[in-house]
Amino acid sequence: MQPAHGSTLSFETPHEIYARVFQALKPRSNVPLVKLEFCPFANANSFIRLENGELEVRITDLLSDAPAGVIEALAWILLSRLARKTVPPGFAHCYRLYLNRRDVRLRLHALRQQRGRKYLRDPKGRAFDLTQLFEDLNLRFFGGMMARPALGWSLRPSRTTLGHYDPCHHAIVLSSLMDRPEVPRLAVEYVMFHEMLHLRHPVEHRGARRCVHTPEFKAAERQFPQLAEARTLLRFL
Repeated sequence: MQPAHGSTLSFETPHEIYARVFQALKPRSNVPLVKLEFCPFANANSFIRLENGELEVRITDLLSDAPAGVIEALAWILLSRLARKTVPPGFAHCYRLYLNRRDVRLRLHALRQQRGRKYLRDPKGRAFDLTQLFEDLNLRFFGGMMARPALGWSLRPSRTTLGHYDPCHHAIVLSSLMDRPEVPRLAVEYVMFHEMLHLRHPVEHRGARRCVHTPEFKAAERQFPQLAEARTLLRFL
């Protein structure tokens, strides 16, 4: 199902939009009482649940002044997932397009800085010192010219996210899973190098798309010696 032109009535409240979309997705069910509020989340998060005949919707206040079409797009996304149905691609595209607008991205960045907190372990771990690791790689690959961000180990070990760069808090975080003597230094160096490249080659926004690893990023990453070996090591952590 695609969003028809003018499908959202300009005078509809968000509550009415959710009731209408619910009925469209589940025409044989009674429309529940919609309880909706905009909440001061640190991210562009929104939540929905159906319980005891009430539909509770909690939406990021980043969208409090969003166009009605964007509110409807999110309604289709949340309610489709609630009903275990495929999210209509047209609505998903509309929502991503809005979030990727430069003014919205700037507001979201500011909200994350103001409301979010970054909890890190000390960069000097049991087996590896992230500060020393960063400076070594900085000299080898960036001529020592990259300003050092906040560095730290994650509070919990993670196999799925071995590292990430958080631009809102200007921080590189590596999974504490790797802070063990038996982990090869090459593997940790590669993860740190990968995250450092995110400082040099930021995410690009192209309409509704986010390009995290640009061609320039990938070309720079290929300059890492023993790249294939490092990637193989990570698979066996």
